[in-house]
Amino acid sequence: MHIRIGTRGSKLALWQANYVADLLQKGGATTELVMVETKGDKILNKALSKIGSKGVFTEELEEHLRQKEVDIAVHSAKDVQSTLPDDLELIAFSEREEVHDVLISFNTDARLDTFNSSYIIGTSSTRRVAQLKHYYPKIRTADVRGNLQTRMKKLEKGNYDALILAYAGVHRMGFSKYIVEDLSPNKFIPAVGQGCVAIEAAKDLNNDKVAMIRQCVNDKKTEQCLRAERSFLKTLEGGCSIPVFGLARIKKNQIELKGGIISLNGQDLVKQQAKGVLDDGVSIGKQLAERILQDGGEEILSEIKANL
Repeated sequence: MHIRIGTRGSKLALWQANYVADLLQKGGATTELVMVETKGDKILNKALSKIGSKGVFTEELEEHLRQKEVDIAVHSAKDVQSTLPDDLELIAFSEREEVHDVLISFNTDARLDTFNSSYIIGTSSTRRVAQLKHYYPKIRTADVRGNLQTRMKKLEKGNYDALILAYAGVHRMGFSKYIVEDLSPNKFIPAVGQGCVAIEAAKDLNNDKVAMIRQCVNDKKTEQCLRAERSFLKTLEGGCSIPVFGLARIKKNQIELKGGIISLNGQDLVKQQAKGVLDDGVSIGKQLAERILQDGGEEILSEIKANL
């Protein structure tokens, strides 16, 4: 069985695509990579929140799925919009890497607790900016775009004193030695899907291919957590320009989901948690989102949308 894999061309995206290809080859498939440039790769002079919140890194790959130019598209799960087109679906989720954010700096003494207004942290995430404003209001931030290697070069040039990034990408690209602080996922709750690779396909993809891909790539526990997180995100109508966060974990045969929303200025934060049986993740995510909206989240969301 031959499977064509659509992927972005960055080093991290190719790492993910090759990771999936290796899993498929171990299962007996042959594979090929098809590189596709997305809107998010082309537009590097604007913040992600200014480009648009839907499909920034996925839209062109999805068109290749529709045209049958690829069988599957490999994404960072956190880049996949909460509502997919009717003709597409997520069919597998890889085993999850550590989910937390990290502080990266060439200054080994750098710590968020020691930063003041003279320091600048680079990030392109509205969630991270808002969380920093909430917990460390004196710290300044500046937008930084480009792949991980480009961001590291900007850091080395002194454009920023530090960067905040997902541990998963830093680890996979071999930059772990520059981690100066691991940020607690209980405080800096990550983006929905962070640390996971998601596989997207057209709903009419051959059933035998779907079965093989799920058998070779899908991690059941990760899937249960991601289904809960994505249901939460979908109910909140969160996109990459909305500072929504959510993290599900399995404990004692239950899903525990923590999630919330924070205002752009970091002043207003609503977060809660919910738990339930493993196969009820979609309902757990929806219920948690509805509670957050009723608890002040709807006002925060309306204000964010009015200011974007």
